[in-house]
Amino acid sequence: MSMSRRRLLGAGGGLALTGALASACGSNTGRGGDDHAGQPVIEQWYHQYGEPGTEQAVRRYADAFEQANVRVQWRPGNYDQQTAAALLTDSGPDVFEASGPTLDQIQGGQVIDLTELLSEAKDDFNQAVLEQKTYQGKVWGIPQVIDTQLLYYRKSLLEDAGLEPPRTLDALIDAAKKLTTKEVKGLFLGNDGGPGVLAGTPLNAAGLSLVTEDGKVGFDDPAAARTLGKLHQLYAEKSLLLGAPSDWSDPAAFTQGLTAMQWSGLWALPQVQKALGDDFGVLPFPQDGPDGKPAVPVGAYGAAVNAKTKHKAEAKAYVKWLWVDRTEYQEDFALRYGFHIPARISLARKAAKLRSGAAGEAARYATDYGHVSEPLLWTAASKTDYQDALSRIIKGGANPDRELRSVIRKAEAELRRVKKKS
Repeated sequence: MSMSRRRLLGAGGGLALTGALASACGSNTGRGGDDHAGQPVIEQWYHQYGEPGTEQAVRRYADAFEQANVRVQWRPGNYDQQTAAALLTDSGPDVFEASGPTLDQIQGGQVIDLTELLSEAKDDFNQAVLEQKTYQGKVWGIPQVIDTQLLYYRKSLLEDAGLEPPRTLDALIDAAKKLTTKEVKGLFLGNDGGPGVLAGTPLNAAGLSLVTEDGKVGFDDPAAARTLGKLHQLYAEKSLLLGAPSDWSDPAAFTQGLTAMQWSGLWALPQVQKALGDDFGVLPFPQDGPDGKPAVPVGAYGAAVNAKTKHKAEAKAYVKWLWVDRTEYQEDFALRYGFHIPARISLARKAAKLRSGAAGEAARYATDYGHVSEPLLWTAASKTDYQDALSRIIKGGANPDRELRSVIRKAEAELRRVKKKS
């Protein structure tokens, strides 16, 4: 099944290392001629993108590299699990897309330090997505493209209700209630009411985080319980759309008029624009409390190099050539096949498709308010505990302070465990 880049911000759990390594998919795409005869062969893996034209584009990029014979593998299925398993063998890729690399892969010495590749360009990369690929001051993956999530709102419905676009969480709750009618719900946060997609975003909007810069739990604060407790009000007042025909990643509920506001991805913007014209706007997740600020979750696949490669110099040179030096390819990859933001700030600012309107606002939000959707130290166990607690708070009205106390204890234990492996 084809997968789009949205999986970065919507997929659950950590990477399992169980199961056999899937067989190679797609052709090894050799070259049409012998332009690279006698050169080192570099195997490069991509997950199977859903956007038409992406596969042809990455093969074209590979063909243009002059220092090695780069063979692209296009891999359907559970790509992250395939890659994790392949890195444990001697037959894995030389260069591969990674949603991390994961902490386990870094601590296990399975990937190569790429810090030197960004010696001149580091400050030009979106710092939130670069943070996710940085461990102990070293960069382990070069961000390729950014995906983000946003609050879509129907301008005409808000205007008819005498409402301004909600800039605070209290205003969002109030607007969702006032916009709810017999035919239309005020807000759609996913069919589960929001726990699956929101993750740490409400905490960031309150000025907190899942994990602090020094590796501690970042939401051991009364503001966390206050903010998450407010989300239950949306559910209790029946302002949320539940059980829509498709989930949050698809804008159909919004474009078909089932909801006045929807949390979805940047990738949905062209569909929304086609359906609604100028009758929509986008916002970050609204801030909450005096120390809060708007929040935008960002994620990015990155190019990583297998530590077992027999062509380390060529593999690193290829990654630098494609994802640092060849800015025209980076812009092409981000905006010609689907709709995403280049990882380079300078490219995002100058890209014609991101200069104005809702797309321009979205790109600015990602730069100004972006936070990593899943910090490197936030393990699968911590994620599950937090998400389960968030579900009980939103849907069941559970005491947020009590729920978070339990999550904090378990998350602290997880952080101690992963730090011992350093």
